[in-house]
Amino acid sequence: MFDALAPGAPLTLDSVWLTLRSTAGPVEILRGLDLAVAPGERVALVGPSGSGKSSLIAVAAGLERPTRGQVRLLGQDLDKLDEDGRAKLRRGRVSLVFQAFHLLPNMTALENVAAPLEIAGAAKPSRAARDWLERVGLRHRLGHYPHQLSGGEQQRVALARALAARPALLFADEPTGNLDLANARQVAELMFGLAAETGAALVTATHDEGLAAKADRIVRLADGKVVEGA
Repeated sequence: MFDALAPGAPLTLDSVWLTLRSTAGPVEILRGLDLAVAPGERVALVGPSGSGKSSLIAVAAGLERPTRGQVRLLGQDLDKLDEDGRAKLRRGRVSLVFQAFHLLPNMTALENVAAPLEIAGAAKPSRAARDWLERVGLRHRLGHYPHQLSGGEQQRVALARALAARPALLFADEPTGNLDLANARQVAELMFGLAAETGAALVTATHDEGLAAKADRIVRLADGKVVEGA
């Protein structure tokens, strides 16, 4: 088992709770959850709807603050960083892929991939974006806008955008949830293959057992707790 306290751990969660308010009273989403991810490790989070998979990713990526417990992302205690500090920590080092693609509609595929590289100060961002779109099989779609692309193509653009900066850690929340079977398999193969090639650790939440089987480790959640694979 990987030592959560070892130097270089890209992600550790220690006794993390997340409680949200509702009209019926507080709702415990995460309940004392522990998780450690090793450098380059590929982890699949599985469990029924409402088990806490997406909330775990939101908390781990610093998009949501836990109610209590500690989250260390790339060696930094997220509780000690404000929103701007968490954004700076993620920039160029942590990437996210979502079920809904989240491409900018007024930008071409090439521009969607190049824009975050430009913001991060990368050299020759357009060339790097072109290279990554070719790697995901979209050489013929560089100048197309999101509405001109299929769902599978949009998710491949999102994947190229996420990995072009060669992040240390990639989060993917139901990355194949909006895709048909053929496109889901293609995106899954690309995501795991390219993450391994770049050395990025990968944490993906999924209902797809076939996708989960590609991971180095499967972590099963139920009722906001890890019940297997911690």
